[in-house]
Amino acid sequence: MTSQQQQTYYDLLGVYPSASEIEIRRAYRDLSKKYHPDTTTLNTATATAKFQALNEAYATVSHPDRRSAYDLKIGYSRLFVVQAPPRFDRPPVGIPSPLEHRQNRYRSYVGPTERPLSGGEIFALFMLISTFLGCLLLAIFIGVARGEIS
Repeated sequence: MTSQQQQTYYDLLGVYPSASEIEIRRAYRDLSKKYHPDTTTLNTATATAKFQALNEAYATVSHPDRRSAYDLKIGYSRLFVVQAPPRFDRPPVGIPSPLEHRQNRYRSYVGPTERPLSGGEIFALFMLISTFLGCLLLAIFIGVARGEIS
């Protein structure tokens, strides 16, 4: 990098401007462990300066509004960015892996689509089934009464 080019917050974090929030968080955690003054082998002044710059970059890039303003400031536009496909060796966020599912198999439900029915939903289901059975029995009774069903 030449001296005329200024290092962006994305460069400090080691991610592309199109990086997701998760990628930014991972990069920040890795770099903060590397440059934290208590855990690094660098001298204290250098480590402190790098760690403060890293914190400033993460504070800006992790907040959606500040990130949008910063992207406009550096001339980056998200309108025509194609995101990289998700990794296929890991399940998406929020979906447990098969190992986690086996470990948590005694939980009442896994996700928002597999929740138990509420009392009102059970009552509505009971009313729906009883109405269907009542209509079916009424049709059979009317058929027998008219002599159409023997």
